[in-house]
Amino acid sequence: MYPDKQSKSAALYQRALSVMPGGNSRHTVYFPPYPIYVERGQGCRIWDVDGVERIDCINNYSALIHGHCHPQIVEALREQAGKILSVALPTEAEIRLAELVTERVPGVEQIRFANSGTEGVMFAVMAARAATGRNKIAKVEGAYHGSYDTVEVSLYPTPDAWGPDDAPQGVAPSGVHEGARANTIVLPANNVEAGRRILRQHGDDLAGVTIDPLTKNLGFLRVTPEFLSMVREETRALGAMLIFDEVYSFRMGFNGAQGELGVIPDLTALGKVIGGGMPIGAVGGSRALMEDLFDPRGGAKLSHGGTFNANPMTMVAGAAAMELYDRPAHDRLARLGERLRAGLRELLKITGRPGTVTGAASMVGFFHTESPITDYRSMLHTMMTDPSVGRLANEFFRHMLNHGVYMANHGFMVLSTPMTEADIDFILDKAELSLRSMSAEAA
Repeated sequence: MYPDKQSKSAALYQRALSVMPGGNSRHTVYFPPYPIYVERGQGCRIWDVDGVERIDCINNYSALIHGHCHPQIVEALREQAGKILSVALPTEAEIRLAELVTERVPGVEQIRFANSGTEGVMFAVMAARAATGRNKIAKVEGAYHGSYDTVEVSLYPTPDAWGPDDAPQGVAPSGVHEGARANTIVLPANNVEAGRRILRQHGDDLAGVTIDPLTKNLGFLRVTPEFLSMVREETRALGAMLIFDEVYSFRMGFNGAQGELGVIPDLTALGKVIGGGMPIGAVGGSRALMEDLFDPRGGAKLSHGGTFNANPMTMVAGAAAMELYDRPAHDRLARLGERLRAGLRELLKITGRPGTVTGAASMVGFFHTESPITDYRSMLHTMMTDPSVGRLANEFFRHMLNHGVYMANHGFMVLSTPMTEADIDFILDKAELSLRSMSAEAA
């Protein structure tokens, strides 16, 4: 049972603390009192160093669309590893993955690869500035777009500094340059009229607006059609770029979020799924825009290098993953996601526990409150006024962890194609057991 101070994971964590601050290189994998250390994975399952088997409902924060060690991806990597790992020259594998992505994503006619979703967003922001000759980037308050100065502004603002509801103030977290705060415009989520006014107010120096159509860290909050239409309309009128961050929300539809929503951005940032489990990021747009910005033959406006950009190992894994993630695979996985969401909603009813289920396609959010999450401020207000929400989330996470299901400790799951109806049944069975155990403890 977790936690167990005598476990191998606990011992490894103590060892890690001596050489890494906090024992890791990635805050998102830590949970107290120590994280589980993994030894291997296969399909939708992982085994930790103590031999405990669990269904993986995080899938490396959405990167493993086909779960762990899919045979075709492993074979592609094995074959490529015997040829060349990385090289300061292009390979055909880069062309193949570019073809697969551009065939699929409506707003991406040409693409450039990088090594993470953060880099994809970073280069999209830089591309917007280079294309317009302007400085300011707008984003939704509380939305996460990677670890990059501009988009970290107002990621986790607090009430003492965030300003009026209809005119949020940019808040720079520790380590973010003041210049980034000054050049970042903060929009209230889904507030059409306030958003329109703010964008017009900064229109003369607005380079672009970065939007995630389904924001994970806001409880899978959807951008409303009205808000998205307003942003598309205003960016066109102001001569600014609309940037879609589809690092996560590419899962929304077979043709990505933009294909699902019918709104085509000027620039798209991608990552995770398109890399087949290997490190990847990308920025794409129309042929004319991408050639103007990045084509070295015509004096590119934007410098774009990177030792491991389009490295052949990532390219072959990504191509294999994208070929496997065809329309039937997407549709089947989306149906599993809907079945899990429906099942969790039914469990809340029959157990009488407070909760809200959110998400779309193969992304599922599960939160222990009935208070509506309409934006960052409503989410933070709920957490601050009702401490039981965080406590219940942690209790549920522990119960699930000890009954064979690994999910995010703050309440979300992303599915993988190896999952079956039986796996969804297993997750729901353990969720019911956990909810009933929590009810009994509360009584």
